[in-house]
Amino acid sequence: MSGAEGRARRVLTEAPTDLIVDRLAAELARTYGITRTDLYQVDYRLAELLPLGDGEALARPGHPAWRAFDHQEPVIADEVGWFPVGMRGERRGVLRVSPVPADPDARRELDTIATVLGHELSAVMATTDIYRTARRSRRLTLAAEMQWELLPGRSRIRPSFSLAGQLEPAYAVRGDSFDWSDDGHRLWLAVSNGFGEGVAAALLASLATYALRNARRAGLSLADQAALADQAIYAQHRGQQHVSVLLIELDLASGEMTVVDAGSPRLLRLRAGEVTEQELDKQFPLGMFEGTDYREQTFRLEREDRLFVVSDGVIDATTEQGRYGEAALDRFLRRTGPMEPLDAVRSLIGDLRAFVAGDLVDDAVVVCLDWLGPQP
Repeated sequence: MSGAEGRARRVLTEAPTDLIVDRLAAELARTYGITRTDLYQVDYRLAELLPLGDGEALARPGHPAWRAFDHQEPVIADEVGWFPVGMRGERRGVLRVSPVPADPDARRELDTIATVLGHELSAVMATTDIYRTARRSRRLTLAAEMQWELLPGRSRIRPSFSLAGQLEPAYAVRGDSFDWSDDGHRLWLAVSNGFGEGVAAALLASLATYALRNARRAGLSLADQAALADQAIYAQHRGQQHVSVLLIELDLASGEMTVVDAGSPRLLRLRAGEVTEQELDKQFPLGMFEGTDYREQTFRLEREDRLFVVSDGVIDATTEQGRYGEAALDRFLRRTGPMEPLDAVRSLIGDLRAFVAGDLVDDAVVVCLDWLGPQP
């Protein structure tokens, strides 16, 4: 690490929460002769890169900022450098600097500094609204605010897997959600399709998510996690409300996948260019009846398998011309093979928006999981 990079790191870690980018800009000007530094964050729809402060949103495909965001690599164009900002696979946006230094070592340092910026932004999110507010092109509904606060993130990368998810309509989502966690040995994933409307649906999703987290953190099996959450929801709503959930536990050493299907969204597998729906043992949604016992199934993934979990809001998206449907979904999923999971998710949501000529009316959730195989 050079002295310049080390000083920039210290500035980022010591700057006041509201002045992180300002203090970084001053340090980059002093060290690298950079006269302009701007942070652009991706919005909730994954459709625009929005500036922190004054400036225009970047939405045009092919823009250097989007190339840096999509490929997670620095892009230099017209003496402007665009560097990806993120943390452990969670893409937050891009850092714009100009004029960009010609020295390759300085450019590599700026790339590292942008990554450190991503970590610092993650660290302060719980204590300020500045960066969240700047990511919005419009106001979120209260239900959507609750749902986005509930999520663990939008993407995750580990040596053995890559994972991404998205909620739609992003600014007005209600009851659909997802959650995940990993400990280096196992990955847990829950994708839920909620019941009801508005804040009531968001509250139900919150109850289900926290009940499942509580059971998971207690070290319970997947079936017992479902049973505990089922009891919690039934105790609160006495069967009047329920949540459809797909629970997955993936052994990262073997690729063995354990599943509990509680009236869940669909599980689709892309293997060698072919899409198949995984047959699941369909069981009652969480909270529908008192004292439901849940059963686990196991499957073995092959290296390079890609899994999609999609809620009914994807397949049932409808226009006057008809329904999006399984055939269109299968065709599109086959085309996502070369894409990273977040790009695959964003592309599928974009295809749905194009199909309905705007935002989706019903809730939809899409999660994409790539199994890369056991790692030494």
